Amino acid sequence: MSDFLKKGFLLGLGAAVSGKERLDKKLKELVEKNELTQEQARTVMRNFVEKGEQKTDEWSTKQTEQTQEMATDLGLATKADIDELRERIVELESRLKQEQ
Repeated sequence: MSDFLKKGFLLGLGAAVSGKERLDKKLKELVEKNELTQEQARTVMRNFVEKGEQKTDEWSTKQTEQTQEMATDLGLATKADIDELRERIVELESRLKQEQ
């Protein structure tokens, strides 16, 4: 992972953790003031975590796509390309052995 992407990921992770902690604190305050029930607070927190997981999955998918596009633009060989070449080498070696 490039340094820029790594820093961006860590920044987002830090913001998420900080946001979760603040939300947790606020929910506890609301429960103490009887403005929310314990169950409502758990539901809000669960929804917050689920949203975060969805965003993480979206980010990961987008990052994978961008990395694949960069590799294609740079003309880098993919695993499939290398596997195909290996198969061709094995086949050619087999033909050479048969001809000898």
